Amino acid sequence: MLRYLLIIAAACIVCRWAFGKWPWDYLRPAPTRSQAVLRARRLLGIGAGASREEIIAAHRRLTTLVHPDRGGTNAAMQEANAARDLLLDELSASDAGGDG
Repeated sequence: MLRYLLIIAAACIVCRWAFGKWPWDYLRPAPTRSQAVLRARRLLGIGAGASREEIIAAHRRLTTLVHPDRGGTNAAMQEANAARDLLLDELSASDAGGDG
């Protein structure tokens, strides 16, 4: 029994090393765009009806906290920028859809 547990553990470690993910990560469903938009709104702390100006202001507030020059990380800054870009893209897509 211990032999099988060691083999399974070794296979998990090899999977993580070779593919960059744990085996159980492959069981999760891929995130959808709507989930990404919700996560971006939560990160910036804004509601669903936020305007372009509100999105930009929330992004500025967040970047003052997570900027690498102020003790933040590059990853946090990239996440803040991605959230802003996604929400602005979503906003412009909904504006374009409303014209039709």
